[in-house]
Amino acid sequence: MADNNTAAKRSFGEDLRERIRATRTTRWIRFAIVAIIFIAWVAWLGSWWVLIFLPLLFDIYITGFIPFTWWKKSKSAAVRTVMSWVDAIVYALILVYFIFTFVGQNYAIPSSSLEKTLLVGDYLWVNKMAYGPRVPMTPIHFPLVQNRMPIIDTKSYTEWPSWKYRRLRGLGQVERGDIVVFNFPKGDTVTTKFMESAQTYYDLVAQYGRNAVHTNKDVFGDVIHIPVDRRQNYVKRAIGLPGERLKIVNDTIYINGEQLDDPEYVQYNYLYQFRNGGLTDRDWEELGVSAADRYTMELSAADMSAVELNGFYIAPDGKVPPIYVSPLTREMIDKLKANPDLARIIKAPSYPVRLFPENIDHGWTVSDYGEIWIPKKGASIHLDASTWPVYERVIRNYEGHTDSYLKDNTVYIDGKPADTYTFAMDYYFMMGDNRDNSSDSRFWGFVPEDHIVGKPWRVLVSFDKDKGLFDGKIRWNRIFRTANPDK
Repeated sequence: MADNNTAAKRSFGEDLRERIRATRTTRWIRFAIVAIIFIAWVAWLGSWWVLIFLPLLFDIYITGFIPFTWWKKSKSAAVRTVMSWVDAIVYALILVYFIFTFVGQNYAIPSSSLEKTLLVGDYLWVNKMAYGPRVPMTPIHFPLVQNRMPIIDTKSYTEWPSWKYRRLRGLGQVERGDIVVFNFPKGDTVTTKFMESAQTYYDLVAQYGRNAVHTNKDVFGDVIHIPVDRRQNYVKRAIGLPGERLKIVNDTIYINGEQLDDPEYVQYNYLYQFRNGGLTDRDWEELGVSAADRYTMELSAADMSAVELNGFYIAPDGKVPPIYVSPLTREMIDKLKANPDLARIIKAPSYPVRLFPENIDHGWTVSDYGEIWIPKKGASIHLDASTWPVYERVIRNYEGHTDSYLKDNTVYIDGKPADTYTFAMDYYFMMGDNRDNSSDSRFWGFVPEDHIVGKPWRVLVSFDKDKGLFDGKIRWNRIFRTANPDK
């Protein structure tokens, strides 16, 4: 009892000194390592006020005034068991949060827009230090999902507090030809029942009308705004850089008037036909065409003139052998041409579709697009009825001047007449390597710098969705393969 009374009467200073003296050397070493990492991270972050948490680390490793591990002394075995799991899970989530935010994160390729460079089923490690990680805009979020919690289908983040865009120093900048992961710019507004759909909120409004989308919750669900860093991740190739002029002529890209070479595995849609019989699944597989990209044209008597006009083969009995449509690389085309049974192969035609900027009818196609200037930080443009439709979304949605509009051939910025505008951020023009089957900047416009997530580094593992577990589902030849093969 006397010892307890003596301990109780000890001053805080005496207690502190006793705890420090009693700390084992191994804990001092662990604290030193953690403290050095923490201070280096604070210096990188550039927010020195965060050092106020250093005493907390000192208490966790050395003094132990705050009873973080109180449960270890519990008399209840159930409490000790449950809390040990809670402790491990919380520690793991905090570690994952910091790694995913400042170092990198995994990303699964969901579509064929970059085939054959990256394949559907590739799981990538995205290096966020390549361009510098963003300081979280929504700092309070669950780290293992993008914006919705599974099962309960609720937001995985809170919009308060929210921080302005800031990027830490990285290893480099976005260069032409880089494959880049970024937040989908047009994912700022979504309907909860179309979050995984290729149709954006803006597509739905254009098709059904704003009133229908906002009022018919049974069909569209709720209309919600998604913060920048919680928007869906996309992956494309950086084609146009800030301040450049981009034009596509007959599938050839020109940057500032100079022709740009295609990536090694670029694909375009082709029509092709064989004289005798069609392709089997094995033929498709050997050619390298995935099941999702295998299309066969169904022809009727009314199509015969088109068949003859394009030079496709018509058998002596008047029947037309199957005409196939699929995206092909140069290597795949060479394989087809080496087949003596090949009757005809031509580039599939492109037709005018709804492209960016949507409110101008240029008659552009995915093969013949532009010319268009890509905004650059600090650069200014003249504002009038011709330039406003191109840069309206940049000015209003990405740079925050929501009270801006065109009226009577005069542009108003923040409610005031303006004939010029200076951009606050850099922008990029992104495209997929599967050129005729890619939803990219040709459809939804520029990618702002604050949407850039990182640069894919390696393929961690790859699964073929068309095959079974014991039938080649795991693509062993892609494991740890570079995710930027053209760089």
